[in-house]
Amino acid sequence: MTIVPNLNIVPFVSVDHMMKLVLKIGIDTFLRELANVVEEDFLRWESFDKTPRIASHSTDGVIELMPTSDGTLYGFKYVNGHPKNTREGRQTVTAFGVLSDVGNGYPMLLTEMTILTALRTAATSAVAAKHLARKNARTMAIIGNGAQSEFQARAFKAILGIDQLRLYDIDPAASEKCRRNLAGQGFDIVICPTAQDAVEGADIITTVTADKQYATILSDNMVGPGVHINAVGGDCPGKTELHKDILLRSDIFVEYPPQTRIEGEIQQLPADYPVTELWQVIAGMADGRVDDHQITLFDSVGFATEDFSALRYVRAKLHDTGLFEELDLLADPDDPRDLFGMLLRCEAAMA
Repeated sequence: MTIVPNLNIVPFVSVDHMMKLVLKIGIDTFLRELANVVEEDFLRWESFDKTPRIASHSTDGVIELMPTSDGTLYGFKYVNGHPKNTREGRQTVTAFGVLSDVGNGYPMLLTEMTILTALRTAATSAVAAKHLARKNARTMAIIGNGAQSEFQARAFKAILGIDQLRLYDIDPAASEKCRRNLAGQGFDIVICPTAQDAVEGADIITTVTADKQYATILSDNMVGPGVHINAVGGDCPGKTELHKDILLRSDIFVEYPPQTRIEGEIQQLPADYPVTELWQVIAGMADGRVDDHQITLFDSVGFATEDFSALRYVRAKLHDTGLFEELDLLADPDDPRDLFGMLLRCEAAMA
């Protein structure tokens, strides 16, 4: 199957298609290639329209829209975050996305993004760590072993060579699940009884918990010199994972400050507290890690350009794989001014 030139037919990538696409390409290759696209788009950061995500908060969670455009393509993601969902057998996070042609406004791709978001989050984390972690990093602690943990582990192994994992979750079954899913993938895995035990000897600490609350997943005494912290779980107002004192000891790197100051760990700090934008480090315009004793913190909340990168990466893979459906999504009247005529022709055909 090839992508048809008919602009009224939109390629749709289902969950089944996405899983088969990832496996056909290979998980590690997919993560490495996606990371390259994410990095490419960070390097052209100034060409994007940028705005903090549009969020609708409730007592149960949040529903968000994440739009951006580079002037040629427009992309957005619909995503939710409902921590209580796991108690009901549902995903905490689900998502879908659209990529469109700015020139005519027509959608070019509609795709699931629950799996794709997990992959792009992990790929972005690894891109940041490539620039911020110590070059000889081999050991990563993962605090919070839910749906994102295996993706983080695979990305850090594929891109940085991390092969030693120290796992902790308040639910031991989650850690067992993570170890089981990563078995035979080249990791030395230790399940730890406490978060304190997990971070001992770790070069990189990834925090990726789900509860929507101010929390102290890492206290100040748990973070030693030279560590890189990949703070992924704090991603909405009122949700944090790190004690404030850790922030004050760290060099902090963010995606888009206007969004991160609302949603990230730095919501605990004054609005003018200095942070460095990750794209500036990637572009060589700002320092990342400068010595082996520095504590670096990637305050990751996820930004629309990363979803844009994921959307354009997936669309580029469709022609060769055929892993999509042709979705009849857009009206196609014989005369663009005669939309009602379509109804009349349909009525005649049904008679």
